[in-house]
Amino acid sequence: MTEADTNGTIKRPITAAERLREAEDVRDELWAALHAAGVTLPSLCVEPAAYADAWPRPLVELGRCNLETARLLTSALKKEGAA
Repeated sequence: MTEADTNGTIKRPITAAERLREAEDVRDELWAALHAAGVTLPSLCVEPAAYADAWPRPLVELGRCNLETARLLTSALKKEGAA
């Protein structure tokens, strides 16, 4: 795998560790944004199976939440959409 800049020029190979670190960073950014909106997703994580592959295609797993949390998330998204 390689990384490309905004004009599509290939810069350098992306390592598996870098892809996983990026997924963890994205998860952390999402957690912070949700937390700021008063929403906690207790199962928010990087899909554990991503760590098993030599060339991972990591996914951020949002997990399950109760109805109250789903309503808070819906409200936060609606507010963001209205801004």
